[in-house]
Amino acid sequence: MAVSAFRVTQLPLLHQSQVTVARAARSKKMIGSRINLKGFVISAQYSQSQDLFTSRLQSRIENLPKLVEDIVQTSINTGPRGALRLVQGVQAFLGVGGEWLNDLSKSTRVSGSLPTEMQLGLLSPLYLRKLFERMGATYIKLGQFIASAPTLFPQEYVDEFQNCFDKAPPVPFEEIRKILQEELGRPIESVYEYVDPAPLASASIAQVHGARLRGSQEDVVIKVLKPGIEDFLVADLNFIYVVARIFEFLSPEFSRTSLVGIVKDIRESMLEEVDFNKEAKNIESFKRYLETMGLSGQATAPRVYKHCSSRRVLTMERLYGVPLTDLDSISALVSSPENSLITALNVWFGSLLSCESFHADVHAGNLWLLRDGRIGFLDFGIVGRISPKTWAAMEVFLASIATEEYESMASALIQMGATNIDELDTEIVVATGSGRTAVAANVAVDERQMNALFLDLVRVSESYGLKFPREFALLMKQLLYFDRYTRLLAPNMNMLQDQRISVVSNRRKNRYNDSFN
Repeated sequence: MAVSAFRVTQLPLLHQSQVTVARAARSKKMIGSRINLKGFVISAQYSQSQDLFTSRLQSRIENLPKLVEDIVQTSINTGPRGALRLVQGVQAFLGVGGEWLNDLSKSTRVSGSLPTEMQLGLLSPLYLRKLFERMGATYIKLGQFIASAPTLFPQEYVDEFQNCFDKAPPVPFEEIRKILQEELGRPIESVYEYVDPAPLASASIAQVHGARLRGSQEDVVIKVLKPGIEDFLVADLNFIYVVARIFEFLSPEFSRTSLVGIVKDIRESMLEEVDFNKEAKNIESFKRYLETMGLSGQATAPRVYKHCSSRRVLTMERLYGVPLTDLDSISALVSSPENSLITALNVWFGSLLSCESFHADVHAGNLWLLRDGRIGFLDFGIVGRISPKTWAAMEVFLASIATEEYESMASALIQMGATNIDELDTEIVVATGSGRTAVAANVAVDERQMNALFLDLVRVSESYGLKFPREFALLMKQLLYFDRYTRLLAPNMNMLQDQRISVVSNRRKNRYNDSFN
């Protein structure tokens, strides 16, 4: 019994020790396997990182000849003017840098700490805008592009660069006279009976003067490209393009932001802007649309006088009227401001379907009620050409807003690529025009208000993961302008539901609705 009892009492102890040892052994094996597994994972991760590094290095080596070729070709196209702009750029950088250092010293003495804007240095919105202004026309236009593109740039930069819409200093009339004589190939007195030396408007690239034609005695406006602007544009835009190419080469992440694509769009658009022959074609295309659709009695655009127009000079009919934001003057011209607004809306919506390009900058300075009661579309420096895919989706989107059909609205946004930034439709043509002094202040406020509204729209959309294609953004901005005019001239009218306004064509709407369902 004693032995039995001993055995009985020892067996569990022995079993327990065996289990403990077994567990310890298994634990060691598990620890060892974990160590081996961890080593394997680290090895695998290292191998993957090495493969990724090798792949990126190989890709960069393959792309290097193309980068060098681009830089060399761009440098050849720039020529000696690049060296001059480099010197001017250094001077501008040192000037703004001096301002920053001075402000930095003051800020440190007053508060003892640096505001965020000061920490960013010359890359902060304020100092970058000042640098752009010192660099001249190209960078002012680039600043205006930033201010007008809330879908592409942070709000702080969009807000700050609104200041780039302020009036540019005028070029002395003697220089304008010299350009006119060079372009026309004869004394300006043989073409114009009178040219007003005081400009009607002065923008970063062009200057506008009132005049009267010799012989016909017609009042005209002359848009003149400022001297040296084309050389500056070529040098500056080529430099910006090269910098974007280098950034994209060094950091492939930039390729996902389409940085080079955006810069190429800006470069091509701004170089087109300095060719007034293209703006003349835009005007003539719009006038043909009006004639074809029988709308010439309701709306018009300035006539272009080809015999005294060229690549750097554009002579146009002078239209007299008031902007659509001047309710008192409009009420004095017509009995129903609402009907005038409906005419403007129908003409513009119709151009989206029936014209080669649509007017893409209908702010108060470019959309007037004329003295004869017609709607005047002015300044065709900014035009858009919308792709069939985006317009199809846009039609459904507008119709869905009017009927509050949210599923169709969502389908239209998906069709436009708003839910996937990699599939955005980028077919767009943009070139910025000059404006009018008579409504310069109004235009500046107009632009700022519309951008503020659009920023709100962008913020709400991005909070739901939506990214607007640039075409869609351009169209929506024009609709925001028209919404402002509606609130002022016809506060009780719903722009998208009123049966008097042809927002979409029923034939096309049904076809595209079928494709979305």
